[in-house]
Amino acid sequence: MAPTREIVRARRGVTIMFWLNGVGFASLLPRYPELKSALGLGELGWGLVVGLGPLGGLIAGLFTARLIRRFTSAKVNLVTALLGLAMLSVYGNATHWTVFALGILLMAGLDAISDISMNAHGLRVQKLYGRSILNGLHGWWSVGAVSGGLLGALAAQARIPIWLQCLLAFAIFGALALYARGLLLKGPDAAPDPDRAEVSGGIPRRWLPRLIALGLLGASVGLIEDSGASWGAVYMDSMFTVSPFVVGMAFVALQGAQVIGRFTGDALTNRIGPRLAVTQGVIIAGIGMGLAVAFPSAWATLAGFACAGWGIATAIPMAMHAADELPGMAHGNGLTFVTWLMRVGFFAGPPLIGLVADAVGIRWALIVIPAAALLALLLTPALTPPAKENR
Repeated sequence: MAPTREIVRARRGVTIMFWLNGVGFASLLPRYPELKSALGLGELGWGLVVGLGPLGGLIAGLFTARLIRRFTSAKVNLVTALLGLAMLSVYGNATHWTVFALGILLMAGLDAISDISMNAHGLRVQKLYGRSILNGLHGWWSVGAVSGGLLGALAAQARIPIWLQCLLAFAIFGALALYARGLLLKGPDAAPDPDRAEVSGGIPRRWLPRLIALGLLGASVGLIEDSGASWGAVYMDSMFTVSPFVVGMAFVALQGAQVIGRFTGDALTNRIGPRLAVTQGVIIAGIGMGLAVAFPSAWATLAGFACAGWGIATAIPMAMHAADELPGMAHGNGLTFVTWLMRVGFFAGPPLIGLVADAVGIRWALIVIPAAALLALLLTPALTPPAKENR
């Protein structure tokens, strides 16, 4: 049966939500070398300060399922999206590392809530469609991230003041968030379901090992994804003599390839299954970045980040979907648990790469990425759907 006009409108609205979630934070990433220099931070100091951000996501993620059940995913997403865009001006204009850390901490906390709420709404729309659309929605997140990276790189090349860039981002992207809210599905996100029994703590013990594995799988590829954001521009600026625009292209290469991987991901997953799709992807990510570290050049680095982006494209959406489909949990608990644990990768990645950079130099710091791909490969069995229970 063809989807109704309401469902089609909701898909358009949630697509905009995903795009906005990617574009906002990404618009400042090409300016990171300027911010790092202005704050006077070394490699380890920068890694630690940037790594504080995901800590906000870990804390905020603990409350997201309750917020969604009380206020709906649509309302929660709008509020956190607007507040998150406002945080760009806080850490984008910071003159001391403590202000930068506070701003990025709050931004990451709001981003975590926005991320979970938009995925919850996307899964709601997907059920009404009756077929997989989640990889495509994550593809639009990647489109947003690429758009933000390009806008930030162009702003850096044109020497537009960061304060003005942040102000324009809030005005334009905030207006789009308000528009998207009007397109989303009305009412609560889930009706009471007798198959989803409330349990103590919200997580049945039988699913805890699987959810931990799914979360760590997401954390591993999250580290890879965040490496392009937190270190891509800094690495390019430190290792090679290139223009400010090219400095920002490491992140764009990763996210651009991820766009392709995610828009083709639904068809690939339907054909070969989620586990095999993710398995072949993380192998390509590990090999590509391994070669980039072994044979450093500006173009090899961009190619390595592109392999990483394409390789991890389906991993996070598939881990979220696998968690959300497990029976016997209150609505949103499995998704929230896995998404929360995924943020360990975003939290641990920047300081880990900074620690390696301080110890053996920034060139070898990126060896952390192939190591994370190997860990993800070992965790892919968690994507195999559980056997159906007899009722």
